[in-house]
Parts: sequence; structure tokens; C-alpha cells
Amino acid sequence: MASFNKVILAGNLTRDPELRTFASGTAVTRLSLAINRTYLSKEGERKEEVMYVDIDAFGKQAETICKYCVKGSGLLVEGRLRLDQWDDKNSGEKRSRFIVVLESFTFLGGNPRNTGGQDYESSTPPPRSASSSRPSSSRAPAPSEMDDADVPF
Repeated sequence: MASFNKVILAGNLTRDPELRTFASGTAVTRLSLAINRTYLSKEGERKEEVMYVDIDAFGKQAETICKYCVKGSGLLVEGRLRLDQWDDKNSGEKRSRFIVVLESFTFLGGNPRNTGGQDYESSTPPPRSASSSRPSSSRAPAPSEMDDADVPF
């Protein structure tokens, strides 16, 4: 029987990522993503459900996420599920949980910190410590500056 282990999630970071390093020198960070789901109940009420998922990122990806993301940053994550198992130190019971191991990611949305109202492309987000200055020549055109030829569909 064939197997397939792929997870795709989009959500917001629940806290600032912290970079750690293994003794081997490999960078690692554990993220927690909040994923919201809105639905209608049987009574017609609009309800919201939030799921929190832990994600492990390694190497250059861990460093990039720590450099550019803060609590509230939007991320699209692709990865695989991994089962972590351990013995509880207090009760001695076996414990387990699923964690997503990050394989690739995409920045979503703008910078959650106040950047003076400027938007940044997801492929080149500003560093967390960067100033809010940005050359005006690379800004996206305002909707009033675009014409029908600029629309790709």
C-alpha cells in the first residue's frame, strides 16, 4: 500500500520565534501556528474554531523565519507529520503528540509591526530590526494608477 505524508497549513504565529542551535550547529526553531476556521452551526449561528499546531523548522529556514517573523505573522507552511513520544517526568506515563516538520513556507500578508503603512512583498520581507524606509521606486502601484492592461486575467 502506498503512503503519503503531506501537510499544508496557513495561519498566524502565536509567539515570536526563538532560534536555538543543536550541538552540531544546526539551527532549529519551534513555531506555533493558530489556524482559524469559521462555520455555521445547525442553528445558523456563525462560530469560530481555533486550532494550534506546533511546527519544527531546521537550518536556513529556521534562521529566515526567526529573522523576518514576529507574533502575528502569517505563514503558509508545507511539511510532514512526525509523532513525538516521551515519558512524562511527573506521572511516568507515555505521552505523544503530532508535530509538523517544515519542508517549505511562504510569508503571507504584510509585516505585522507598524511599518508606516508600507506593504512588503512576501518574497522579500523586511528584517525585524529594519527601519521603515523603503525606496519609492519599488512600491506597488495604487489601484487608481493601474489600467485594464495590468490585470492578468
